[in-house]
Amino acid sequence: MEQLFLHVLNVVLPVMICAGIGWWLAIIKAPFDNKVIGGIVSKVGYPTLILSHLSTTKIAVSSFLDMLAAASLVVAGFGILGFVALKAMRLPVRAFLTPLMHSNVGNIGLPIALLAFGDAGMAYTMAFVVVVLVSVFTIGMWIPAGTFSLKNLLTSPIIYAVILSLGLMATGQSLPTPIEKSFDILGGLSIPLMLLTLGHTLATLKVGALWRSGVLTLLHLIMAVAIASVLVPVFGFTGVERGAFMLCCLMPSSVATYLFIDQHVPDYAPEVAGFILVSTLATILVLPLALTYWI
Repeated sequence: MEQLFLHVLNVVLPVMICAGIGWWLAIIKAPFDNKVIGGIVSKVGYPTLILSHLSTTKIAVSSFLDMLAAASLVVAGFGILGFVALKAMRLPVRAFLTPLMHSNVGNIGLPIALLAFGDAGMAYTMAFVVVVLVSVFTIGMWIPAGTFSLKNLLTSPIIYAVILSLGLMATGQSLPTPIEKSFDILGGLSIPLMLLTLGHTLATLKVGALWRSGVLTLLHLIMAVAIASVLVPVFGFTGVERGAFMLCCLMPSSVATYLFIDQHVPDYAPEVAGFILVSTLATILVLPLALTYWI
């Protein structure tokens, strides 16, 4: 068991070290534009990563669609349970629901899934990433803003990358070699850039009310375990598919949601920042324990 725990630490620590470098860049005030990097990753990095990986990884289309459906139910489950909990705690739904609903699958989940479960695990995790990203940039914007718009959904390159990938997977075709290699290079930008961005963003958050952040982090973990425990047998996930799904459920709160809270509900931005920070730091303890004793 000790060797297994050390192996898990070897999986988790590289991710934390990369994020730590991003934190260090913020501390020394090195030039770092989160918006530019975020735009590059969301419009180029993630779509090319999805295409390059899904078109070459041998998983059944039905399995990928099952993971998409399960991930959608996870986000919905977090939303419903989170809404009830926030009402009971008398906290504003507009400020705290989207961080409770959306997990940081892209920044942390992808690299850990790759290190822990290989290419297949990363492919399954991408289904989760697609659902969370689409939800963050639609529902995650609509709730704090109090408005509804389909423009962000219809103009997202990620959606079209998934559709094309599913077509390639279903037909057994592959991208032309020059395009495939180009997408491999561009997709390879995503994980290191997002880990650096994660650390940099966490270092610059203005944190408030840490005791409430701890309560919300514990609530998020309890909901994650409950939702995963229900959905794993429902979908019949086993092996790598089960491991990747449970790992994604345990991811901390998404950093991306903070941007919309800060813009539309600024009075609660420090408390939301505290929740995101504590939730992310808790991952250092939670993931090794979960991967060793549960997943």
